[in-house]
Amino acid sequence: KMKGMFYFGYDNYMKYAFPEDESNININDVLGNVIPGSLISAHILLTDSKHPFGDVGMDDYDNELLHLAHDLAVRLLPAFENTSTGIPHPRVNLKSGVSPDSINETCTSGAGSLMVEFGILSRLIGDSTFEWVARRAVPALWNLRSNETGLLGNVGNIQTGQWVGMQSGLGAGMDSFLEYLLKSYILRESCNEGEGDPPLYVNVNMFNGQIINTWIDSLQAFFPGLLVLNGGVEEAICTHAFYYAIWKRFGALSERCNWQLQAPDVLFYPLRPELVESTYLLYQATKHPLYLHVGLDILESLEKKDKVWCGYATLHHMVDKSKEDRMESFFLSETCKYLYLLFDEDNPLHKSENKYIFTTEGHVVPIDARFREKQWNDLFPCEERVVTDQETSNGSFSINNSNCDRVSEEPRYSLPLKSVYMRQIDHMVGLF
Repeated sequence: KMKGMFYFGYDNYMKYAFPEDESNININDVLGNVIPGSLISAHILLTDSKHPFGDVGMDDYDNELLHLAHDLAVRLLPAFENTSTGIPHPRVNLKSGVSPDSINETCTSGAGSLMVEFGILSRLIGDSTFEWVARRAVPALWNLRSNETGLLGNVGNIQTGQWVGMQSGLGAGMDSFLEYLLKSYILRESCNEGEGDPPLYVNVNMFNGQIINTWIDSLQAFFPGLLVLNGGVEEAICTHAFYYAIWKRFGALSERCNWQLQAPDVLFYPLRPELVESTYLLYQATKHPLYLHVGLDILESLEKKDKVWCGYATLHHMVDKSKEDRMESFFLSETCKYLYLLFDEDNPLHKSENKYIFTTEGHVVPIDARFREKQWNDLFPCEERVVTDQETSNGSFSINNSNCDRVSEEPRYSLPLKSVYMRQIDHMVGLF
């Protein structure tokens, strides 16, 4: 059924909309979306002699996709020039470079989410330039964090280093920066016990830690999946349950939901993938059938409320279920992909001897020795030293400071979260 949904959306896009897409070039969107993330991912799959996804090779393939990715990355390099902080410009013209009147304000996620694609490209072509500019941006942002709280804002000025947006949280403007801090590390815990409110990461002022507003946004639903990748499965279960409770109430995840008023602030739903991605990763970590149920619930909601004669439409209003004349590209490239993988137990991705991560736009890249070995030590003299296996084993260093045990096999067929906590979360979003 999921495969049918994808082809219904894709075929109608090709019939009625191709090649239309957003024409404004935002550096993070270009890097993470179809170009060059998909170019690099496809190149790696085509040239993998092990053929983990079947024989997808081409006899006459001569690295054309890699050349295209390289060409695009070169055109993006002007974004990293003439910036006093090392943080890249937010917009670049692929023909002429950065406009003289270009704005100097960029979001944290846009500027700090370049390491995976640029890092892999550098390793594939043997040119450190792209990895170097991407790495330079991360500590440039990190060094601007508040001395009082250690938090970063969500919008900053690339020339002055001053924060324009002082909101710190997990959602828009911050999400993929946090995601790529961990995924870059991979490529190169709280317990379900006790009393108190369900877990909720709120938006705060980066300078004093005070709550800055009472809404969360749908992009934050990526965070349970990130917790899974870091080994924090217990906390991921709790956090995921909160976002799914919102879905159960409205049949979608609104762009913004006011947790104090228990109501959506921004009422549209553009078929985003973040909740599906976290559901998929939690199922891979626990194999708990609840997450198959969650996936089926989401799938059936999409079929019932978003399907139209020519594809799947953005839900304009979550209450009256009116629609917009638009289907975002990430619905096909991410939402459908994660739903399909959730149900496809025998997918080569799950059976392969190789290990993989997904980029922030859902492209598959292998965790390969080519991308992990240090090649340009002299270019990055200030980086932290590598933690040895001995230091990790004797407790000197730890990625995950939780004392919780991992999810065991025993409770697999009961709720992964105690029913009392499920009721608390349901009550928190106004389900009863």
